[in-house]
Amino acid sequence: MDPIAYVNGAFVPLSEAKVSVLDRGFLFADGIYEVSAVLDGRLIDNESHLARLERSVGEIKLPLPETVARIKEIQHELITRNQLRDGLVYIQVTRGADVGRDFAFPKGVKPTLMMFTSVKDIVNAASAKTGIGIITVPDIRWTRRDIKSVALLAQVLAKQAAAEAGAGEAWMIEDGKVTEGGSSSAFILTKDDVLVTRENSSAILPGCTRKAVVKLAEERQLRVEERAFTIEEALKAKEAFITSASSFVQPVVKIDGKTVADGKPGPMATRLREIYIDFARATAT
Repeated sequence: MDPIAYVNGAFVPLSEAKVSVLDRGFLFADGIYEVSAVLDGRLIDNESHLARLERSVGEIKLPLPETVARIKEIQHELITRNQLRDGLVYIQVTRGADVGRDFAFPKGVKPTLMMFTSVKDIVNAASAKTGIGIITVPDIRWTRRDIKSVALLAQVLAKQAAAEAGAGEAWMIEDGKVTEGGSSSAFILTKDDVLVTRENSSAILPGCTRKAVVKLAEERQLRVEERAFTIEEALKAKEAFITSASSFVQPVVKIDGKTVADGKPGPMATRLREIYIDFARATAT
C-alpha cells in the first residue's frame, strides 16, 4: 500500500507528493522540521515537539500556514489513514515557492507544509539490548543549532562517517567537548552516579526526549548535571547513552572503537529506557 502524505492542504499518495522546484526549502534549506514518535497509534510527547516547532519557526520569522491545533489533526489523520501503530510522523515547514531565486524573504508567498509517516519499531529495537558504537567527528555546523533547521548537511556527513565505520551514531566535538549526536542528545553516567548532559544553549538542539529523560531522572532523585563533557570523561564513565524521538534511550557501549565500562548496556540506561517508555505510553495522545 502506498503511504499517504499531506502537502499544502491535500492528502495524497506519498509517491505522488510534490512541491515546486522553486520551494525555498529545496533551494536554500529555508525551513524547519519536527519528528514525533508513535506508539500503539498514539503520538509521544507531541506537545513538546510542537512547542519546539513554534519556537524554531519564530526564530527564523517563518509563519505557520496552519494552526498548531490543525497540525495535530493532520498528524492524527495521517496515523489513521496509514494505519500506523509504531513509527514516526515527520513535519516540514518551508518559506514556500517564489518566482526566481532571491535570498531575501519573498512577499505574499504562502509557506509550504508537508507531513508524512514512517514505520519503526522503536520499543523492540535490537540495538537497545546490545548497545551501539559511536564515532567522534568535528562539529562543523552553524552557530544556531537550537533551531531545528532542515539544513542538515553537517549531520548527513557525520552520520555517513558513522555508517562507514559500522557505528550507530556520531558525537560531534567542539573545543574538545561533546556537543551532541548527529540526531541525538548525549549523556554519560559518572563514577559518582551523576547523569551528565550538555546544557541547552545555541550550541545544541534542545532535545524533547532529552528534556523528558532529565525530568524523569530528577523526579526519581537522580543527580543530573547539565554541562559539557569530554570523550576522555565519557570513556571513564560507568555508562553512556543517547536520547532522541526515534530511539528513545539508546545505550552506547563503544566510542571510537574503545569500550565503555564492560561494553554492555548499563543498568541506568536500561532503566531510564523502561521509565521513558512507561511515560510515553501513559501520556500519549
